[in-house]
Amino acid sequence: MAELKYISGFGNECASEDPRCPGSLPEGQNNPQVCPYNLYAEQLSGSAFTCPRSTNKRSWLYRILPSVSHKPFESIDQGHVTHNWDEVDPDPNQLRWKPFEIPKASQKKVDFVSGLHTLCGAGDIRSNNGLAVHIFLCNASMGDRCFYNSDGDFLIVPQKGKLLIYTEFGKMLVQPNEICVIQRGMRFSVDVFEETRGYILEVYGIHFELPDLGPIGANGLANPRDFLIPVAWYEDRQVPGGYTVINKYQGKLFAAKQDVSPFNVVAWHGNYTPYKYNLENFMVINSVAFDHADPSIFTVLTAKSLRPGVAIADFVIFPPRWGVADKTFRPPYYHRNCMSEFMGLIRGHYEAKQGGFLPGGGSLHSTMTPHGPDADCFEKASKAKLAPERIADGTMAFMFESSLSLAVTKWGLKTSRCLDENYYKCWEPLKSHFTPSSRNPTEPN
Repeated sequence: MAELKYISGFGNECASEDPRCPGSLPEGQNNPQVCPYNLYAEQLSGSAFTCPRSTNKRSWLYRILPSVSHKPFESIDQGHVTHNWDEVDPDPNQLRWKPFEIPKASQKKVDFVSGLHTLCGAGDIRSNNGLAVHIFLCNASMGDRCFYNSDGDFLIVPQKGKLLIYTEFGKMLVQPNEICVIQRGMRFSVDVFEETRGYILEVYGIHFELPDLGPIGANGLANPRDFLIPVAWYEDRQVPGGYTVINKYQGKLFAAKQDVSPFNVVAWHGNYTPYKYNLENFMVINSVAFDHADPSIFTVLTAKSLRPGVAIADFVIFPPRWGVADKTFRPPYYHRNCMSEFMGLIRGHYEAKQGGFLPGGGSLHSTMTPHGPDADCFEKASKAKLAPERIADGTMAFMFESSLSLAVTKWGLKTSRCLDENYYKCWEPLKSHFTPSSRNPTEPN
């Protein structure tokens, strides 16, 4: 496969033409009476028309046929996709999942859509407020099927196997340790090359943006230039009655048939696009004196709520970095949080859980549920010499953090059969080190 090209920059106003049709973008207007190459003009809106200019999102697509050319949508089997947060009773316990099992291609072909499994979530789709966490487990490409989400944006985190994603804006290759965002309403299809697994953070009715930097200043964390947008690429392919468009609408799945490939966009311009990002480009900010800075310094993308400083969802990573804090317990400290924290592991191991928390698995620490390092990690870190050291080399853990109280689905708690019933035991060996007769703790040797 030839190397794909991209446009650089987060949220930029961009324009792209397939080089096979030079001059396919209209000059000076969006909707001429007759478009170049006799194309159709179609606007895709990611915000209300009347939003302030700073938050207004839309793109114009110039395509061989408009996307309205399809048969009526009909309801199809839901599989394990749900937005019902009352399937099972609430569970405040610390939860951890072993790696989610990928179906064997020799037993059953499962593509990206068929392999979607909702793990947890909160909120209401109809009021455009909330989120869901999904796991995708697949072993086959989508072929003559595409998907679009009427409910929200997908932030896709591949963990095993690369994804070749066809979109109306062009093609993206997304590999483990990269992420991509497919925004609401954008049609896409996924090719895979092996048994493939990953995580999805879906947010309803809002979009991801870069976090404000405040006192950090102008540079740091995820820099806008490192986000990549596909370039225009069209497919003029007839599929008489045989192309399936799948739509997730109000949490349900629907399918419609059409005669042509949906990836027939010859040119486009706008600021509402899919994009990808390589997590290795994250510029880590960290403590260089003592104590911990809050984990918000590791935020890649945020989806804000209406309350200042409070997110519906943050996407946070824990990348390789230097640890130099003096007089400090360096792993994450024990804490209880008003936020919900779902963690996943792309590769390697997580510093606070050397065993049990594995790539392709996950954990959920719910609102105000205590959590922190396991007993072994605590004992080692309490006695370690505090020389500068590399942390998390060869690893990448991440967190979906939310102000909402997340409910776990029946699939997550029961059907998946991946829940680690012994997770709580990693804290049982913790013992008291209390020395009432001596204020001074024992110094490491």
